[in-house]
Amino acid sequence: MAQDNWSGIHIPIITPFKDDYSIDEDGLRRLVDYCIEEQKADGLVPCGTTGESPTLSHEEHYRVIELVIKAAAGRVPVIAGTGSNATREAINMTKHAEHAGAAASLQVTPYYNKPEQHGLLAHFEAVAKNTSLPIILYNIPGRTGRLIDVKTMLELAKIDNIIGVKDAAANINQSMALLQVTRTLSKKFYVLSGEDALTYPLLCLGGDGAIAAVAHVIGTELHEMMQAIARSDYKTAQHDSAAPTRRDRAKSPGPVRG
Repeated sequence: MAQDNWSGIHIPIITPFKDDYSIDEDGLRRLVDYCIEEQKADGLVPCGTTGESPTLSHEEHYRVIELVIKAAAGRVPVIAGTGSNATREAINMTKHAEHAGAAASLQVTPYYNKPEQHGLLAHFEAVAKNTSLPIILYNIPGRTGRLIDVKTMLELAKIDNIIGVKDAAANINQSMALLQVTRTLSKKFYVLSGEDALTYPLLCLGGDGAIAAVAHVIGTELHEMMQAIARSDYKTAQHDSAAPTRRDRAKSPGPVRG
């Protein structure tokens, strides 16, 4: 599906497993419906960190993305997690997601390798050149061991199909600097919170939304918070940001294992 606006609350969905550790495909389909219908997701992100992508085989990775795209059925865009610390692997997984019908790709910083900034630039450039999908970078140094610094992010943002970042750097100073420099670009560059505890301040600073694991249970509250901030009603937004992290179990999609 064509997508012109990547603002909003996107859910990086978990990957449900059965007791034998195989993918619970029926559970995944129920979860997709639940996230869209109950939690009002603006987009779904399969095979991210929350989806335990490092534990999936390539076949399972491909299957999860295909299942989520089919289950979403065009109701919301699917941003497929197809990053890797191996450039060729990231390209191949991204090509598969594009062929399967994903709307965009989430590209994590190469982990463990810890490339220097010029290496990060070369890696993401290579992936971008091999797909027509919009790419959202995933900056999460706490898990990868390497930060995409603001200068590098600005260079990457100049690439046509790199359209935003999931900001999980957990550093509000970094986020403020990133918002400042990317707002000077001639194109829209989306800054999405990837750190649930910092979603409220990032939105107040001008962020565009979140890829929020906690939206599995308080997605509607996050939407209300975004709307309140958009109308400068910060008191209401603060209330929504402090919403309980557990919802009525009667609305849940059921066990994710079994």
